[in-house]
Amino acid sequence: PFLYNHVWEDVTLHNSSLPPLAIKHPECLGLLHQLDRSTDTWIQHYCILKDGCLYFYASIRSTQASGGLYLQGYRVNEQTFSYKQSVIELKPPSEEFKTFYFCAENETENQRWITALKMSIKKWLPLHQAIQDFMNRPLEETRM
Repeated sequence: PFLYNHVWEDVTLHNSSLPPLAIKHPECLGLLHQLDRSTDTWIQHYCILKDGCLYFYASIRSTQASGGLYLQGYRVNEQTFSYKQSVIELKPPSEEFKTFYFCAENETENQRWITALKMSIKKWLPLHQAIQDFMNRPLEETRM
């Protein structure tokens, strides 16, 4: 599994050095506003979701990503903020990581992102977790 992780990280690094439109088959893309906790303002990014990683670009014309977020272990929730605005909450696996808040252009876009984020994270559940789950299944299920 380690090798597999490195390969994935290489691809991710490679992806972050590409302009947004060069990333092949993104799972979701569009404008997201990220809450900056320190200034309490929303910063707009052009975002691309691909293989459990969210890439941030200043704009669609950027030549490379300004940042990326590995979503492994994060939970996606919908929260209502002030002004009854619904936001996407990305909650980290442990307290030492930051919780992120995003909102899309509208409610429909929010839902589209939430669905895509959940799918993308699921897809990248660590391999050993899948193996554990398989090993822990009741015997009847594993017998053909």
